[in-house]
Amino acid sequence: MKKLIALFLTLFTFSLFAQDVAVLKYKGGGDWYSNPTALPNLVKFCNDNIDTNINENIQTVEVGSTDIFQYPFLHMTGHGNVFFSEDDAENLRKYLISGGFLHIDDNYGMEPYITKELKKVFPNNELKEIPKDHKIFNAAYEFPNGLPKIHEHDGKAPQAFGIFHEDRLVLLFTFESDLGDGWEDPEVHNDPEDVREKALKMGANIMKYVFEN
Repeated sequence: MKKLIALFLTLFTFSLFAQDVAVLKYKGGGDWYSNPTALPNLVKFCNDNIDTNINENIQTVEVGSTDIFQYPFLHMTGHGNVFFSEDDAENLRKYLISGGFLHIDDNYGMEPYITKELKKVFPNNELKEIPKDHKIFNAAYEFPNGLPKIHEHDGKAPQAFGIFHEDRLVLLFTFESDLGDGWEDPEVHNDPEDVREKALKMGANIMKYVFEN
């Protein structure tokens, strides 16, 4: 009995201090695998700068798999089509309302597809623009003007949209910002260092918010 208790405490301590995160793989033909260096770089930045202990070995998980429940944070990106089956949508909804968090970063061109598919996940809950005074914008670093602009596409201002469940932000959709491009290795997009730093700091805010709320 004592050995079982000791094992439980060991596993509990490990799970408390070592977190896994994952990239969400979806159907529809969109490039869910884009920005491959983005999340690993963000995790390293968080571990080095805001005292997180996140596994730098990033996992991949399918949206319809019960394995998503192993991860407190899922990251989703791409440029094109997204499709959720009814089973996918139900699985994702259960994950989110039971404590999970999904960050969707539009890598340009994803918005019309993901907006439609999210209606399957939350039929009665619209994406709402997140106010600039929300704590996700100051969890670790201050962004008084809200979401930073990382890559220019259509000359539009960056926007952060969310879905809330019982007053908890469970889903963040970053649009016209392209945070993931700023998280990638420097030589991929040749962004100025200050632009990459803004992207990584905003990403750190997202991670800190997820692990504390």
